[in-house]
Amino acid sequence: MTAGEAVPPRSARPTADRDARAANQHSYGDGAQVRAYLTDPYHQVRRDLAVRLLLRGLRSGAPPLAGPVLEIGVGSSTMVAGVSDLGYRAIMADLAVEALRGVAPPPARAVCLDAARPLPFADGSLAAVVMGDLIEHVYDPFRLVCECHRVLQIGGILVITTPNLATVQDRLRFMVGRAPRQVDPLHPYLWLHIRPFTPSLLARLLHRARFQAVEVRANFVTWRLPGGRWVRSRMLARVAPGLGGSLVVSARKPNTDGRVRIVGGH
Repeated sequence: MTAGEAVPPRSARPTADRDARAANQHSYGDGAQVRAYLTDPYHQVRRDLAVRLLLRGLRSGAPPLAGPVLEIGVGSSTMVAGVSDLGYRAIMADLAVEALRGVAPPPARAVCLDAARPLPFADGSLAAVVMGDLIEHVYDPFRLVCECHRVLQIGGILVITTPNLATVQDRLRFMVGRAPRQVDPLHPYLWLHIRPFTPSLLARLLHRARFQAVEVRANFVTWRLPGGRWVRSRMLARVAPGLGGSLVVSARKPNTDGRVRIVGGH
């Protein structure tokens, strides 16, 4: 903040949290919109990548991880059902009660929580936390990621998916003076993305929250044609994930604090 700029009032953060919460509940509260877009291969690949990173992280824990696996923002369709095959109990969480109906069959557990507030779990009690396309909706993502660090045990896994602010087409848009898609306040649903990330910014956020071993993947490198049709490439996403449409990122809570190692992404 430079000299002469107004200092935000102390009430700004609670007000922003409340406004973001209300807008997201209005759009996603019943889970119908989430179920609709999950039929798109774009999102199916994003979720498949997240599940692979999660399961690989759980299998490679040394010593083996214990405790439940938490998914925040389950939105009526969970990504963590398969953890029971590895002996982990799943906890599915969402702000909207309606979205949780029927999503957590026993022995899984459903929890209604607000990701903008302290997570209702003890320190070091969880093996993993998964957040699919949630962090961009939160006014204070650093506070949320710090909460994830707190509730994870040593060696615990955090997996995040989020739209990429710096896709290949958006980089070119910005060079000619046009705004990236993710910051369009007039878009029918992207206006809810109040904290968009690039791979390097997300890695810096995780580093600040004391995570290590950041691994970056992406679902597709995309290009929108003038008529509105999308061209997608999985091969380019494997080679250059930092240009992809959706980022899929995993990180670990280390034994000691240290710098983040970034694998993939730019």
